[in-house]
Amino acid sequence: MKLRDKKLNNLDNTHYDALIIGGGINGAVAAASLSARGAKVALIDKGDFASATSSNSSNLAWGGIKYLESHEYLLVNKLCKSRNHLMRSYPSTVREIRFLTTLQKGFRYPPFMVFLGTVLYWIMGRFFTQRPRFLSRTQLKQREPIIDTTKAAGGFEYSDCYLFDNDSRFVFNFIRDALNNGCDAVNYVRSEGSTRVDDGWHTQVTDMISGEAVTLRSTVLINACGPYVDKHNKLSAQYTDHKHVFSKGIHLIVDRLTEAERVLAFFASDGRLFFVIPMGNKTCIGTTDNQVPSPETFVTEQDRQFVLDNVNAMLALDKPLTRKDIISERCGVRPLAVQDADSTADWVQLSRKHEIDIDREDQHLSIFGGKLTDCINVGDEIAGLVETLGIKLPYKNTIWYGEPSEQLHQQFLEKAAAIGLDRLTPDICPEPLSQRLWRRYGDRAFDLLTAIEQDASQAELQIEDAHYLRCEISHMAEHEMITKLEDFLRRRSKIEMVMTRENILKAEGLEQACEVLFGEQAKQKLQEYINHQPAVAKELA
Repeated sequence: MKLRDKKLNNLDNTHYDALIIGGGINGAVAAASLSARGAKVALIDKGDFASATSSNSSNLAWGGIKYLESHEYLLVNKLCKSRNHLMRSYPSTVREIRFLTTLQKGFRYPPFMVFLGTVLYWIMGRFFTQRPRFLSRTQLKQREPIIDTTKAAGGFEYSDCYLFDNDSRFVFNFIRDALNNGCDAVNYVRSEGSTRVDDGWHTQVTDMISGEAVTLRSTVLINACGPYVDKHNKLSAQYTDHKHVFSKGIHLIVDRLTEAERVLAFFASDGRLFFVIPMGNKTCIGTTDNQVPSPETFVTEQDRQFVLDNVNAMLALDKPLTRKDIISERCGVRPLAVQDADSTADWVQLSRKHEIDIDREDQHLSIFGGKLTDCINVGDEIAGLVETLGIKLPYKNTIWYGEPSEQLHQQFLEKAAAIGLDRLTPDICPEPLSQRLWRRYGDRAFDLLTAIEQDASQAELQIEDAHYLRCEISHMAEHEMITKLEDFLRRRSKIEMVMTRENILKAEGLEQACEVLFGEQAKQKLQEYINHQPAVAKELA
């Protein structure tokens, strides 16, 4: 029986301490934190894990430097501490990266004044990263020739951090930890609403694959639906102090524009931050920040043109980027927590700090807002609140996050060296395979080494031009609850972000990968993916 089927069978037969609705970053860390502390936990998501906001970020885990301008010093201080803690806890995944920022002539502040802000940011970050540097226009051009400095007044370089793999992979690893600790986490299970009864909460759910309806029972209900928190609260008759407003952000992925391993930061034509971010042998460009009325949104032609116009204006490219250069697109909404949904506060200045509203009588929690940077704090905070709602946590002081021990890491590297794993690297990808497998799978990467020891072909690429081995796909099929082909191509891996849809469908090895992932359903799942056309923007008349 597959992992999803096993977990699905448990849902109707168990009374849980806590049911978490939503498998984005907030739900994932809540599940990992509570299950590690000994609570009986279930988590459901109407789609795949991390399939909405948590798979459409800039892949940056930063300390909130932009909030210095709005004088939110306590928030910046907290986020810097969280960033540093994340870097210590996930050294293979969350890494320091330099930001090279260019300021144009006529910017609202003089370049040196803005640079002083980066010095303050470095100090608030406890000197954890490399120190910032002020750069003249000439120095900017010397450091990064691709920058168009004809209208530049100067700039600076400072450090923050980024996720080496994609954001959804980072989120799933928390789901994996929760599964390892006994959590019944199941994707493609939709909540139809929850009712408070004598023994707690009864939540009616539908399996989106089979159509079967079941009732989940829990003492505590945690609404971690991300941008859909307000919608589910209406279904459950919950009234909260906070609401969400939505900001749409898009990114365009193109072939790599520069060999430099740094983020190029600018202020776009509308005054907002704009990034050119390295993504392996590709470059990620964005983002927009437009208020939208609902989470259901898509990339419009206007969005594309905004990003293309700005990157072409800021970089001295051999030829301007056009729509033909776009390999893939990312589009999501940032759910921003406000106390008044009709607030007239400056839209750009709204922060992404999280808020948790509590109904103690009903034993209900609602998580609003949030950032990847602050995820460990959210997990700890949820556990503390659930305990105050009467749930006993036998292992309340356990450390529920972080990579396996350095001793285990060294054992893995020694075993990888013994079988000559990294000698395969030049033919597969620029990064040593031992580093990549450890970062993605942690201590489960030992199983991959064993598979390669037993069959050397398991170290071969499964899909042409995609940096994933046969053993990785076999591992995902068994342990990562891949239900649709998109789950693998877009979220467990980043293949769909760095290859065009056309090239994916004609890639050698795709059909064989489907057979590994889905067995007898391989052709059906592949056809389902082919038939599912990505949303196409249609301008309103």
